[in-house]
Amino acid sequence: MEPLLISESSHHRGELADLVMELTAQSTSLRRSLPEDIVIALSNLVRSMNCYYSNLIEGHDTHPIDIERALAEDYSQDPQKRDLQLEARAHIAVQRWIDEKGLSGQATSVEGILELHRRFYDLLPEELLWVENKETGERLKVNPGELRQKDVKVGRHIPISPGALPRFLKHFEKVYKKLGRVDSVLAAATAHHRFLWMHPFLDGNGRVARLMSYAMLNDSLDTGGIWSIARGLARNEGLYKSHLAACDLPRRNDLDGRGNLSEESLADFSKFFLQICIDQVNFMESLMQPDRLRNRILIWAEEEMRMDTLPPKSNIVLETILYRGILPRGDVAGLLNTSERNARRVTSALLDQGVLTSESTRAPLHLAFPAKLAARWMPGLFPEKP
Repeated sequence: MEPLLISESSHHRGELADLVMELTAQSTSLRRSLPEDIVIALSNLVRSMNCYYSNLIEGHDTHPIDIERALAEDYSQDPQKRDLQLEARAHIAVQRWIDEKGLSGQATSVEGILELHRRFYDLLPEELLWVENKETGERLKVNPGELRQKDVKVGRHIPISPGALPRFLKHFEKVYKKLGRVDSVLAAATAHHRFLWMHPFLDGNGRVARLMSYAMLNDSLDTGGIWSIARGLARNEGLYKSHLAACDLPRRNDLDGRGNLSEESLADFSKFFLQICIDQVNFMESLMQPDRLRNRILIWAEEEMRMDTLPPKSNIVLETILYRGILPRGDVAGLLNTSERNARRVTSALLDQGVLTSESTRAPLHLAFPAKLAARWMPGLFPEKP
């Protein structure tokens, strides 16, 4: 599966290094522009967004509002929709584990890859643990965290045999273990394809690859979980899959690297991958511009107050939290120049709407980004629910 990295001698190297630097600068700028409490709130919504688009690539359409309901244990009566909600809940649990540094520095290790798969499949309902061999009709059980024991075919690509997987995965871990600044970011792209080329598991390879790349970028760029490539890949699914197929091809000629597989194709995919990352950072930056975000939220609050679905002065609480990032409950009455009872009424209404969150009945208040309001607060993040 060499090359696993783009060589220093490649004529693509300079352009790729420029893209890495651009992505690094823009991701860092976005993270630093936001208060930490806003970063935490946004990362919770991005998990649902990432899950939605990653599922979409797999042909599973579970809207973030349904994902949010699943997180609150509000499941559909339809067994198939319920299974997809449980699948989404599993994805978010794994991404939260990544965001909390559970996979730090181990995303490309054999142990880390197996743990990603195990954590996801351990949480799936029984029906989603089975796959069918399209050629033979045989139903096979997917065991969490276990490498496949069968030969498989993926489109035109025939991945390596089960017996070769441990050796290839060990080499994969060795190559990506310690990398320089540019390669640590670039590897999120190159490792993404080489993992899929190996196809270590009976099922779940695409999802694990995207989670692995997400974790690698989180490590190398300290993203804070406030942007994700999954949205960009899903919106360019045809190009994404055609690039992956091209990377399966053998080296074309003596100018196409020194490995068995095409370095040109891997470089082209890496450019595509990095450009998608930059596009997604820019998209999140446009949504999070403080004045625009503040205006969208406050316009929503004013409309809700006019309809009596929020108490008067609720907008003042939201505006204050947008500036400060956090608001002690004891400050609400003074802020609104009202009684403690009315302050509790305003606070409860905002908590019930899901626009504020708090760790306990006495803990400070923080802003939340509920999926049901994403179309108003952060337009374009994902499609509105029909």
